[in-house]
Amino acid sequence: MHLPLTASAGEIAAAVARVRNAGLTLSTCGVVYMTTEPEVRRAFAYAKEAGLRFLVGAPDEALLPAAEKAVKETGISLAIHNHGPTDRRYPSPESIYTLIANMDRRMGLCIDCGHTQRLGLDPAAQVERYFDRVFDLHVKDVSAADAEGTTVEIGRGVIDIPRLLGTLTRLAYAGTLHIEFEKDENDPLAGVAESAGYLRGVLAAA
Repeated sequence: MHLPLTASAGEIAAAVARVRNAGLTLSTCGVVYMTTEPEVRRAFAYAKEAGLRFLVGAPDEALLPAAEKAVKETGISLAIHNHGPTDRRYPSPESIYTLIANMDRRMGLCIDCGHTQRLGLDPAAQVERYFDRVFDLHVKDVSAADAEGTTVEIGRGVIDIPRLLGTLTRLAYAGTLHIEFEKDENDPLAGVAESAGYLRGVLAAA
């Protein structure tokens, strides 16, 4: 955790300042799990204190109304994250969309491309199908299109990254993409750099 949810207002302000001084834009946090209404309130208070536009979360299904209420009260959007074959709550983008389709339009999706591919689903097709509620993507690549797939450097796996980026470009996607790289967690710099370079190369060639 870069900054725990229990951080004080002063600690949050100091962390936000470090990010901005480094020339970066702090856009979101998460994945934030919420299993009680106090945890929902804490997550949104944290996001508000940090000045975030949205947070990436995974509230229990029963807490979706409480999350929607917090969205309306704070103006902070919620992008619910899917976690693939092992996630009973939100395995796929569809599992989220069907629950929030009639809720406030600031209740949306963070599509995890790797977990989506591990379900045997094409992330590009899923983005297009649920595009009206896609706020964020966790972009990664995986070694296989099944539950055994693991994170690899972007461009080395089975996800059709050019198709994904081409779909986002064609649809004029205005949300965020965040590289998520679980491989080599103790020394991820080389893998993240390779992944970012591959993404830049694909975009430049488009």
